[in-house]
Amino acid sequence: MSTAQAPASDVLAALKQKIADKTAKVGVVGLGYVGLPFAVEKAKVGFHVIGIEQNPRRADMVNRAENYIGDVHDEELRDAVKKGLIAATTGFDVVPELDVIVVCVPTPLNQNLAPDLQYVSSVTAEVARHLRPGQLVSLESTTYPGTCEEVMLPLLEASGLKVEADYFLAHSPERVDPGNKRYSTKNTHKVVGGVGPRSLDAAVEFYSQTIQNVIPVSSAKAAELTKVFENTFRAVNIALVNELTLLCDRMGLSVWEVLDAAFTKPFGIMPFYPGPGVGGHCIPLDPHYLEWKARELNFTTRFIGLAGEINRMMPEFTVRKAGRVLNGAGIALSRAKVLVLGAAYKKDIDDWRESPSIEVMRLLVEQGARVSYHDPYVPSFSEHGLELVSTPLAPETLAAADLVVIATDHSSVDYGEVVRASKLVLDTRNATKMHPAPHVTLL
Repeated sequence: MSTAQAPASDVLAALKQKIADKTAKVGVVGLGYVGLPFAVEKAKVGFHVIGIEQNPRRADMVNRAENYIGDVHDEELRDAVKKGLIAATTGFDVVPELDVIVVCVPTPLNQNLAPDLQYVSSVTAEVARHLRPGQLVSLESTTYPGTCEEVMLPLLEASGLKVEADYFLAHSPERVDPGNKRYSTKNTHKVVGGVGPRSLDAAVEFYSQTIQNVIPVSSAKAAELTKVFENTFRAVNIALVNELTLLCDRMGLSVWEVLDAAFTKPFGIMPFYPGPGVGGHCIPLDPHYLEWKARELNFTTRFIGLAGEINRMMPEFTVRKAGRVLNGAGIALSRAKVLVLGAAYKKDIDDWRESPSIEVMRLLVEQGARVSYHDPYVPSFSEHGLELVSTPLAPETLAAADLVVIATDHSSVDYGEVVRASKLVLDTRNATKMHPAPHVTLL
């Protein structure tokens, strides 16, 4: 009996056996912040991994064992490539060779804050063209509840194969925290949901080979909702402390003092901190996926909408406060030289996607300020009409600026020296906590 005619239980058993004995070939579509670390983890336990990366430069770098993701150890990538366990290509012709296809592509928003699933759809259509019986397709990209069943499934079914019988489809949302030294792909709990019980069974078997703790849920839709809730939880709580920041500014109180005091309570509270806005691919975007889906069901997610509104206000508030600090010294923002410390969206990483620091710079330039920046992780960037190159951080650089804005609190920066050498400092991250001075203003 051929594989195509085999009972679904036999197709599943054959795939699980390949996964268990590491003979299954794994394809990872998208070798970015999620895909490359995942590919390396799979290779480390003996799987042969083929990355499908449509950026030729990235594909070439992987094949030369040149690392470009901070959370991947250089030697681990080199070892995997040397052993022939990882290779990259730019096309989908390899799909028939694969037993598992993991999709790790961007899921941005369009200009109306609605989900833009063009990458998920185009990749799924390409996979469908080459789909064969006995394969597992797993989506890791964060998305709205229903994507696997409403977007991916119809495209895959166009192949003539039937899910749960010929192939399997699951969602296991990525949980990547760039720069986190404690939690990696391997030791971060993995939620898995399938479009049916066989898909779930196959996905749990696959992820259990490398992830220490796999959490099965009842459906792909439940897994999709789990991830967007996680990021919405963070967005709402960050918005709460950002709103508290706006209130404390009106009341003449330090929000940092209030929060430090509140977080001494040993129960019933969880630390979140304010800043010049929210950044990265998750927090500014993912809650809008849930908000959009809720509108389809004639349901208004008021907390989510309000949280987004507050968080989007913070770059503008930061610039207004910068103007007040300069005015207090008799300097107009429109004539000021402003040095921004940090372009990445959070400390100690090189990721500047959706970074509030860059939005702050854009708004400063819009107000007429002459803006420069320093970031040891982001040597240059081009965004929002800005094209800037990081300037070396030296006492004379700090002294030449009318105002230094600490937008990202990288650990490698000597904030004591920043305070000593600068005329005025606006600290949006409380990085100068140990170096209080009259010319330092906290957000």
